[in-house]
Amino acid sequence: MNLLICPDSYKDALAASDAARAIAEGARRADPDITIDECPMADGGEGSLDALLGATGAEKRSARVQDALGRPAEAAWGWHPASRTGYIELAEASGLQALGPSERTALDSTTHGVGELILAALDAGAERLLITLGGSATNDGGAGMLVALGARLLDADDQPIPPTGAGLEGLARVDLSGLDSRLADVRVEAAVDVDNPLLGERGASAVFGPQKGASEADVARLDAALAHWADKAAECLGEDLRDAPGTGAAGGMGFAVAAFLGGELRPGIEMIMEQAGMDERLARADLVITGEGQLDGQSLSGKTPIGISRAARAKGVPVIVLAGRMAPGWQAALDEGVSAAFALADGPMALDEALERCAELLADRSENLIRTLQAIGR
Repeated sequence: MNLLICPDSYKDALAASDAARAIAEGARRADPDITIDECPMADGGEGSLDALLGATGAEKRSARVQDALGRPAEAAWGWHPASRTGYIELAEASGLQALGPSERTALDSTTHGVGELILAALDAGAERLLITLGGSATNDGGAGMLVALGARLLDADDQPIPPTGAGLEGLARVDLSGLDSRLADVRVEAAVDVDNPLLGERGASAVFGPQKGASEADVARLDAALAHWADKAAECLGEDLRDAPGTGAAGGMGFAVAAFLGGELRPGIEMIMEQAGMDERLARADLVITGEGQLDGQSLSGKTPIGISRAARAKGVPVIVLAGRMAPGWQAALDEGVSAAFALADGPMALDEALERCAELLADRSENLIRTLQAIGR
């Protein structure tokens, strides 16, 4: 049997690469001669850089940047010299997980560090940039990134404003004369796992601001600031993209990538599968095992197991999902190419125990799955 193993991470428990390794261990316990292709995946959120590095063999590099609060930090990025492609994960520089609960402030965080990672890729000679937008701590509409790339955001006195969500309230003019000229010759694509617009009830501030420390009053203030940002961007660019799907991703970073960098917003799982050569991998596979922390009705909106399953269905390859938890609506996955899905817990257990035992549970489920297939002659 040729087994393709391509899980996402199991949040707070295992990275995707560790999850793939555990699944492979269980499969080999059942069948030492099984042929396994481990391909850790992601959908554009945290862990996407590692998935891209593993799938493409790109070099892992690092750069000194500002974190979401403007503090010095070291952030990783990827470089694929053969294709002149730079892989940038927003969460590496401006991620929410790097901040403690008391540090999360959607009003005052910035994507400046993401711009610094882009500069590092440009310095290496990048002709293409793939930017993954999940896991942000920010709500600045990509303003910090643009400032790092040479743009000037000025108030009524022609003085620079803070490139933060709150800082955008004082914006009077966008000056792109200093924007790094190398960007004009670079193809930019951004991986998004949501289709939210920039503003309104489904916008960046209302939907994602609270998890970044925004109060109800802060959300209203941030939404107004992003509307002002969109107005000034339209004045500068002659085009208004505030309503485009995905522009609300990562606190409005999707808007900045599309509007100012001319970037294409793509579903993250599709972009990462393309980089991983998923079509070729599926053509060799007899069975796929994928998974993530929770399978539910929301998984259909671009999550890894569903993206993998849709691609596998087109190739006629069965897919098994191993999920940390099966939540309401998971049955909808069965209409998207999932052959069967299983939760990991082998009995009643507290969340802490389930997280601690995640690798063990994955290996056991994988072993039992392969043994079941052997018993029925697959």
